[in-house]
Amino acid sequence: MLVQKSVKKNVKGSVRQANYGKIIKAAVTVFATKGYQGATVQEVAEKAGLPKANVLYYFKSKQGIYEAVLSDILSLWNSSFDHATAQDDPAVALSRYIREKLEISRTYPEASKIFAMEMIKGAEQLSDEIKAGMVSWFQSRIAIIQQWIQDGKMANVDPAMLMFQIWATTQHYADFSAQISILKDGKMLNKKGFQDVGDYLCRSILSSCGLKVPE
Repeated sequence: MLVQKSVKKNVKGSVRQANYGKIIKAAVTVFATKGYQGATVQEVAEKAGLPKANVLYYFKSKQGIYEAVLSDILSLWNSSFDHATAQDDPAVALSRYIREKLEISRTYPEASKIFAMEMIKGAEQLSDEIKAGMVSWFQSRIAIIQQWIQDGKMANVDPAMLMFQIWATTQHYADFSAQISILKDGKMLNKKGFQDVGDYLCRSILSSCGLKVPE
């Protein structure tokens, strides 16, 4: 009897997880195309292949869906640098971060565009909780870079400006993909093109920090 209950609970959990994933994936496409104001819960539901009532069961409102999308985007972006510590080699940690941010721009360009649009509009829909999380994460990463500098592992650069530079250069290939396609016929937006961009950015950014690109 206990086994049957456990199985039912696991099945229910897997269905919930699957539906959550479908809704988030659909919402990313809808918000990237329509923006927050133009998107509707009905459009998200249709894109996800679920009844509108099911979507609202999980997220309660369009705002709830949008905040979940933004939170997922931040988690995706930050994950590669979450585990960096003051004991790490900054050249290795930073080059990995640059390349992983580029790979996310290549594979999840819509997510980057949603976040860019939100920032351009003044972060109007960003909750205080998400903002606080962003500040906390940013400050913790700045502290690590500052420690690398104090330990003589890298040049004395402004940690905040370094982070902004990495974000600007890597997310550019998602946010301005249309411009790049016009100017370069899309050749920089395939997998090989992104690898070449990664090589260039690692050399450029790391050299400004007094670092060499790891083998």
